[in-house]
Amino acid sequence: MPGAATPLPLSAPLPDAAALLPLSVAVPLLGAALLAAAGRWLPRTARDALAGCCALAQVLCLVALWVGTGDGVSVSWLGGWAPVGGSSVGIVLAADRIGVLLALLAAVLVLAVVGYSWRYFEEPTGRKGGVYPALLLLFSAGMCGFALTADLFDAFVFFELMGAVAYALTGYRIEDPRPLHGALAFGIVNSLAAYCSLLGIGLLYARTGELGLAQLGQALDARPPDALVRCAFVLVLAGPLVKAAALPFHFWLPDAHAVAPSPVCMLLSGVMVELGVYGTARIFWTVFAGPGGVPADAVRPVLLALGVLTALVGAVMCWQQRHLKRLLAFSTVGHVGLFLASFALLTPAGVTGAAVYLAGHAGCKAALFGLCGVLLDRFGSVDEHGLFGRGRQLPFAAALFALGGLALAGLPPFGTGLGKALAEDAAGAWSWWLPGLYVLVSAVTGGAALRACARVFGGWGRHPSERPGEPETTGEGEEPEVRDPTRPLPPPVLAVPALLLAGCLAIGLCPPLDRQLASAAARFTDRPGYLDAVLHGATALPAPASPPADWTTAGVLLGLLSTALASALAAGALRGPLPAPTWTRRTVRALRRLHSGLLGDYVTWLLVGLAGLLAAITALA
Repeated sequence: MPGAATPLPLSAPLPDAAALLPLSVAVPLLGAALLAAAGRWLPRTARDALAGCCALAQVLCLVALWVGTGDGVSVSWLGGWAPVGGSSVGIVLAADRIGVLLALLAAVLVLAVVGYSWRYFEEPTGRKGGVYPALLLLFSAGMCGFALTADLFDAFVFFELMGAVAYALTGYRIEDPRPLHGALAFGIVNSLAAYCSLLGIGLLYARTGELGLAQLGQALDARPPDALVRCAFVLVLAGPLVKAAALPFHFWLPDAHAVAPSPVCMLLSGVMVELGVYGTARIFWTVFAGPGGVPADAVRPVLLALGVLTALVGAVMCWQQRHLKRLLAFSTVGHVGLFLASFALLTPAGVTGAAVYLAGHAGCKAALFGLCGVLLDRFGSVDEHGLFGRGRQLPFAAALFALGGLALAGLPPFGTGLGKALAEDAAGAWSWWLPGLYVLVSAVTGGAALRACARVFGGWGRHPSERPGEPETTGEGEEPEVRDPTRPLPPPVLAVPALLLAGCLAIGLCPPLDRQLASAAARFTDRPGYLDAVLHGATALPAPASPPADWTTAGVLLGLLSTALASALAAGALRGPLPAPTWTRRTVRALRRLHSGLLGDYVTWLLVGLAGLLAAITALA
């Protein structure tokens, strides 16, 4: 096999790495507590400085944890409650480099958002002073804790902390009813999914008497698989799949993104939904991948089909949008489908592609949402049609938006392009048609962003006309984030997106980092090594063979192909509506009607999706 990997030497985490695990979660919690207690008396500059220092300290802790963990697994039993005979009631944090990657992405984006939010919009004073930065730090603690925990119940707790803060941030501007409606839909759908996850956790605890991921995996291995385990598997995954916005659990996401403040969207799309994909993969690999869990031959086709459908629906709906934040939100849905499909291959190569792709996507998508905030600040609108040509006065923002669209399309050498190339290579080894999915979805979502960039910042092409008989979410009248449009733009609102896009580019241009992610992917799929580290304190683990993580000729060519297709789609749309057969138009209308904005519909789809997953898993197991 070309580029075959070679086994790595024995690797062990540094002794001090375990101490950084609780510290990485405690630092933002402490900062949030200080801001909640003293924020009302501190000036705005002091509050922002305190939040920035805490966010930076968390980033530094996680960088040290990344270095200290190496190719092994760092484990910390809080309070010294280590397992005896393989069983324990203690709380455990465990980190391999994939978990640290997700925690580090969350911390870096929170630091970026803290900087971006400086003077972006006014925060209340008095008793409510400091609420916004405190919520950001709580959000960071929840995301970091979820990525690093090795206990299923604590994963639920951190996930709910993350969710509760996300609801509050989505509806932060309470003077407008639209954010409240979006936050309500977000909160109810995700809370119902969380109750399902808690029910699944209860079933597993009743069966095994364990809550730790490793302990659960070990206990299930000693029993034959049965219907209760399959049911628990589907229920436990309800929370992560809804957070990941996988089809048909994705309906809340565009509604929430359309009304949430732009800095909050940077976190929701940049890392929170990716954590849902990570949680799905982590729970399966650690708990259910053994002989007493759910067979890989049942999980692979179900999750792969889910990823393919999510990617296609996200891409189609992305192209239909004129509300820029909804356009980017559906783009996130499409790319989440690609991440899920890569993880669903259940191979180290698939995990490598997903990890690199996810890291590049985080910087790219956060940057694009930050640029939407620039448009809101200047014009009070994120409507592609209404902003036609009005962005000509923002040439630097135009250049950044164009680069973000090209990165979404998979242009080499961006990190999104490398991740896409690695995922295509892994997918092609499983089925010949799967690489075409990555090309298609990247081309459509990148083309939609390039089309919007050309219209808004260049005024190119024909002025788009209304489509009679179809509901439109325009993106006009978005007052909550708008201040005085005559003042100069705050420097961070352009500097932060530029730095995030530079980070996306650096991921594709840094071979040592990409090889480390490939090694991390091999460790992530090494279930026996993970169980041995958590249960028995093993430190020197034989590192499994690492998949290749370099640019290939085929990867570069497919990246250029998807970018060319994206550019062609954008150019064609600028000349007028693209021709489409009748069945395609009917399908699009049906999809638009399904995204009704009605909470009852979304709850129904949640139940239908869980029932369908259970039926499919049961039929294939």
